Amino acid sequence: MANRIWISYDLGVDGDYEGLYRWLDTHEAVECCDSCASLLWSKAAGGIEHSVKLDLKKFVKLRNRDRIYLIFQDSQNKSKGKFIIGGRKKSAPWSGYAMSGESAVDEG
Repeated sequence: MANRIWISYDLGVDGDYEGLYRWLDTHEAVECCDSCASLLWSKAAGGIEHSVKLDLKKFVKLRNRDRIYLIFQDSQNKSKGKFIIGGRKKSAPWSGYAMSGESAVDEG
C-alpha cells in the first residue's frame, strides 16, 4: 500500500540538487512549491522515515549542513513530521517580524 509523503529540502546553494531531482523524478514526485515535493511511498521496512532516508542516500550526495524534512502518516494514521537529514535551525528567518504587544515607556 502506498502512502502520500511530502519532503521539504534545503541543500544550500551548492548542494546536490541534480541527485535530489533525479530521485524525485524516479519516484514521480509532484512539485508543491519551492523546495517542497509530494510523492507516493510504499517501501516502509523499518518505518517510512528510515526507508526514505536510505533511498535518498543512494541518489543524493548529502552533507552535514543539508536538511530534508519529511511529513508522513504513521501506522495509526497520525500526521508526523521530522528531519530525516539535518535538523532545525536555531533561529527562523521570520524571527523578529511580529510586533510585541508590550508598550514600553522610555525614560531619560
